[in-house]
Amino acid sequence: MKGLVWFVAGIAGGFVVAHFANKTARGQLLFAELDARIGEFSDLVSHAYREQEAKFADTPEETTP
Repeated sequence: MKGLVWFVAGIAGGFVVAHFANKTARGQLLFAELDARIGEFSDLVSHAYREQEAKFADTPEETTP
């Protein structure tokens, strides 16, 4: 139970620090760069997913006798 309290306190503290950091120009630049990197990563993941989905859609289904 004590570990859960520390976990929740850490998350809450992180949100507070991020809130105050976002008020500065340097913090906004940092978060903009982080957002761009996350966007690139999610685009790569969705592109790979769509490629795999298309690959599986093109393969003929095997039937067992």
